[in-house]
Amino acid sequence: MTDDLLEEMQPPIPPGFVPVNWYQGFGRLIGPLYEKITPGGQFSRAFLVAEHHTNGMKNCHGGMLMAFADMAFGHAISLGTHRFWVTVRLVTDFISSAQVGDWVEGNGEIVGSDGDLHTVRGKVWSGDRLIMTGTGIFKTLGERPMKAHWVAGTIGA
Repeated sequence: MTDDLLEEMQPPIPPGFVPVNWYQGFGRLIGPLYEKITPGGQFSRAFLVAEHHTNGMKNCHGGMLMAFADMAFGHAISLGTHRFWVTVRLVTDFISSAQVGDWVEGNGEIVGSDGDLHTVRGKVWSGDRLIMTGTGIFKTLGERPMKAHWVAGTIGA
């Protein structure tokens, strides 16, 4: 028997979200991940809390939330600068928890830049419940080609 998530077993995802194409390495361990970009250029990254995301208390593990915040906040760099990036610093505050079955979203915005260093402010939430807030400093690297669905307004069109 396979432990892979079969297509017919995938939970429904909210309208406008598409899978993030990250199926190897760390992405395979923490996924599946999703993203949505609105016609106005706003974005959200997301995941559905599953059993493999939980800690011993059956809450979403803080390490999963930190890894997700890193990807959600850093995605502002991908979209805003069209460059690859690495995390220099990530500071977060946990406000609430998430449980199995919660749809968790996150995003960020660049609030400052100095050469190849960019400061991003972000948040992670589920529905109306704020789960975490934070800031990150990201260093940009080489040119990153834009993916077709990153172009504002093409998701869900």
